[in-house]
Amino acid sequence: MKYSVHVDIDLPRDTFIELFDNPDNLPKWQPGLVEMEPVEGIPGQPGGKTRLVYRMGSREIEMIETITERQLPDRFAGTYTTPGMINHLVNRFEDRGGRTRWHIDSEFIGSGWFKVLTWVMPWSFKKQTRTMMNHFKAFAETGKTVHE
Repeated sequence: MKYSVHVDIDLPRDTFIELFDNPDNLPKWQPGLVEMEPVEGIPGQPGGKTRLVYRMGSREIEMIETITERQLPDRFAGTYTTPGMINHLVNRFEDRGGRTRWHIDSEFIGSGWFKVLTWVMPWSFKKQTRTMMNHFKAFAETGKTVHE
């Protein structure tokens, strides 16, 4: 399943990238993120792997982030793997004269139950991505975190 979404952020692209590229900011706009642990290479750099743990309700979801491309301020891409699901994600950042348009191109490849979810509820994946992007927008523009 593939989809693309975008959001406009009222910040210059350089400021946007500074906030986006700082791993200390991730818990401020990614709800449920409880742990980040480098696994291999340099986190945030091509080939770097990081273990991410998210708490969603009463369960925890663990995934491995592998950075596949880092061409900031234009592009940043990675693969996110969890049992039964692989997500290839490409972030593109467009300078719009004092504003930034953030594009995400996402491809989910599922097996078993996750494959059924991508067929039955594809809208939920797109909605979750848009919600996460809007959390970042609120954080970047106002300083509001997902915990407030």
